[in-house]
Amino acid sequence: MISNPPELIIEAGRTERQYWQDLWRYRELFYFLAWRDILVRYKQTIIGMAWALIRPFLTMVVFTVIFGKIAKLPTEGDAPYAIMVFAAMLPWQFFSNSLSGCSNSLITNANLVSKVYFPRLIVPTSAVVVSFVDFMISGMILLGLMIWYNFVPSWRIITLPLFISIAFAASMGVGLWLASLNVQYRDFRYVVPFIIQFGLYISPVGFSSNVVSEQWRLLYSLNPMVGVIDGFRWAILGGESNLYLPGFLLSLALVLVLLFSGISYFRKMERTFADVI
Repeated sequence: MISNPPELIIEAGRTERQYWQDLWRYRELFYFLAWRDILVRYKQTIIGMAWALIRPFLTMVVFTVIFGKIAKLPTEGDAPYAIMVFAAMLPWQFFSNSLSGCSNSLITNANLVSKVYFPRLIVPTSAVVVSFVDFMISGMILLGLMIWYNFVPSWRIITLPLFISIAFAASMGVGLWLASLNVQYRDFRYVVPFIIQFGLYISPVGFSSNVVSEQWRLLYSLNPMVGVIDGFRWAILGGESNLYLPGFLLSLALVLVLLFSGISYFRKMERTFADVI
């Protein structure tokens, strides 16, 4: 009697500890995907990575003219309006680019996902890291604006890494949800650009959240990017820039919920990606 050969099944570690160990073991794949996406994004472009500077700069100019010059909305404290806008453009561009990259990351790497085992969480995470590279490059514009306006930040600037971490968590949380849903329902490829465009209008990017009536501030903070943007401005502008603490804590709580629920849902759907994609 001939016995059947043993069947080899390749799948993610069953326990959370094994899964996170797998992430560390496949870290070189993470570096490769991130570096590849950085090169592909600016391949065959004339000015290359300068696009990471041009897009947020032009958006900042438009918002400064419309909201600062024409609508004459107030700035925060004594900070120049352009710096106030760009302090919000940094986290918003990071967030929006992350959503665009994450939502399509699994589809873009369909051949890799369907043929080779590795922790799928690496794919959307690498997309967020690529957006973070753009974020760091765009930061040079903020330095240039500070020099141009002779603006010196206060001690609060040392808290900026904390708010960058919150922006990273928000990008990962929403990005994981969209990456998972986009595999199951391809309609989300059309929904994501709408979410990004709509989010730009309802987030305090071109104006200060202080213009929102006090009775609506807490409700307005249900948008998690409100707390992130207000935190960036509080850290960068200093001076009379105030942080609406109840709203910030609400936004922070929502960011954490989105992050952990996004990881949980992604892990739940991860087993089906290779079949569905």
